Amino acid sequence: MVRIRAMTPEQEVQFSELDLEIQPFSSYSLIIDARTPREYNEDHVPGAKNLPVVYQEDFATVGILHKQDTHQAYLIGIAAALRTISGHISEHLSSYKPNDHMLVYCFRGGKRSKLWADTLRTIGFRVDVISGGWKSYRRWVNAGLDVVSKNLEFRVLAGSTGTGKTRLLAALEAEGEQVLDLEALASHRGSTIGAIPGVPQPSQKMFDSLLFDKLRTFRADRYVWVESESRKIGRIHLPPALQDAMHHSPVYLLDAPIEERVRLWREDYGHFEHDLNGMLDKMRSVVEIVGSKLFARWRELATEGNAPELFRSMIVDYYDRLYKSSLNKNYRHLKQATPVALTSLSMTDLRSTARLIISDMRKPPVY
Repeated sequence: MVRIRAMTPEQEVQFSELDLEIQPFSSYSLIIDARTPREYNEDHVPGAKNLPVVYQEDFATVGILHKQDTHQAYLIGIAAALRTISGHISEHLSSYKPNDHMLVYCFRGGKRSKLWADTLRTIGFRVDVISGGWKSYRRWVNAGLDVVSKNLEFRVLAGSTGTGKTRLLAALEAEGEQVLDLEALASHRGSTIGAIPGVPQPSQKMFDSLLFDKLRTFRADRYVWVESESRKIGRIHLPPALQDAMHHSPVYLLDAPIEERVRLWREDYGHFEHDLNGMLDKMRSVVEIVGSKLFARWRELATEGNAPELFRSMIVDYYDRLYKSSLNKNYRHLKQATPVALTSLSMTDLRSTARLIISDMRKPPVY
């Protein structure tokens, strides 16, 4: 059974690994994920090293044989496992010292964990095993995401596309503020064309692990800055509890000159400048929203290679309208938002803005 306990407000919102009957992950010299690479790639403890007891082919073969001849399945499985573990020991464990503390887990904390743990203990290492394996870890993450989102106090940066929300987050972090960059964790910029070239998104489960790992580092007695997002970033869904917390948090509404916004787009979406029609192919679903006449005009600009004018029209004629509707729907208290007028989106100016925001927040209230 997973127990979730919040720390006091003066401490980090760090749900203890003691709930998993282990020490803090950071205290281990090595965390071994004993599952197959396929299982590991779907989700794993952040920082864990994949040293599978058996690989997928052997795992599948033994699983099929187990239904026909359990004894023979164990003979083949253990032989394969010992060969694989032997290779891992030679390749990965020679640099570790006898007093190093290690953590092992598999899918349910069963045979694969035991094989690794017994081997490591025979060598002389101190070893802990996650009781219930990855299944217990996953329940811990899910329960923790729900609770930690309710224990933190968020400040939301809102504003239409290109107004510098992500860059202002970076500026706030550079000034020492607690920042949650959801798009960085999701490896996606959030819009229809927000996929980052050459960078795949994590699985939903891996995103949850990365998100919880980040949330646990924040202190409950300090604000956490986050960018307003829809319920999905690319194909990643945000946890409902986090969305709800964000939607009920104070909002800072950003605005910037259209020239600066177009410049930012040309930097963030520069990979499309040589394939503007390819970008519009990804936008086909918006034809019903913007109308065929405007979309045809976009095609003309793309064919001409006029990226600045195309970006300007997409921002003003589509994204501004879309974002306004989304903000009004999700942030009912938008009229109380703090306006942030940005004249420049350079990092130097955003650092100055960040300092002003922080300074203003620290002023005593006027009664």
